[in-house]
Amino acid sequence: MKTLLVILSIFAALVVAVFLGLQFFLGSIVKSGVNNFAPKITQTKVELADASLSPLSGKGTLTGLTVGNPKGWSDGRAFYLGKVYIDVKPFSIFGDHIVINEIIIDQPEFAYETKIIASNIGDLLKNIEAATGGGDKSADPTAKSGKPIKFEVKHFRMQNAKVTVGLGAAAIPLPMPPIELNDLGTKEGGITPSQLTFAIMRSVTGSVIGATTQAVGQLGGTMGAAGGDAVKKTGEAIKGLFGGKK
Repeated sequence: MKTLLVILSIFAALVVAVFLGLQFFLGSIVKSGVNNFAPKITQTKVELADASLSPLSGKGTLTGLTVGNPKGWSDGRAFYLGKVYIDVKPFSIFGDHIVINEIIIDQPEFAYETKIIASNIGDLLKNIEAATGGGDKSADPTAKSGKPIKFEVKHFRMQNAKVTVGLGAAAIPLPMPPIELNDLGTKEGGITPSQLTFAIMRSVTGSVIGATTQAVGQLGGTMGAAGGDAVKKTGEAIKGLFGGKK
């Protein structure tokens, strides 16, 4: 009986060790993937501080994702995601078609900078659009099979977001409406990371525009009429970039 208990104890310890090792391994894969390939998509500094992913449930958390500003803007960040909760179809991460059941981003922070009819967020989206339709295939990773890795996201939600408009004493923090998207890449049989990033950021940009449009009156009081008009023109310019009404 003692021998059996010893064997069972050793087996249990091995199972726990393998589980923890695999969990760390998966987190390392996600963190490395983001830090290696995201800068090629945004053409800015991108850093993910940590990632964890359960090999059994597929649930995990990305912690501390910072995306820097494009060239020509301040040295600050364009946005920061403190916590991103993900629910991945178990073990699909090892293939070339990764199915994500759900992504929830809670309390993200965006910094919106403007120059007449340009903005840091608008330039960031231009970079992502270039990676989406450009000829540089290195922007997207490939699986061991050599096939490009594609994603399918069943449900995406961003909530409790805020955007800071302006710099210094004139900066105004504003709430952003929630964003909810479904079946990203489902119809296409999966989309590349750059295509997924563009699809999400396009909706985020609309949310930023909505928040800044409401702030035009407030900015007119703190920055003057020219400042408020600049923000309004920037919003119209970004809408035009994606075929929206000016």
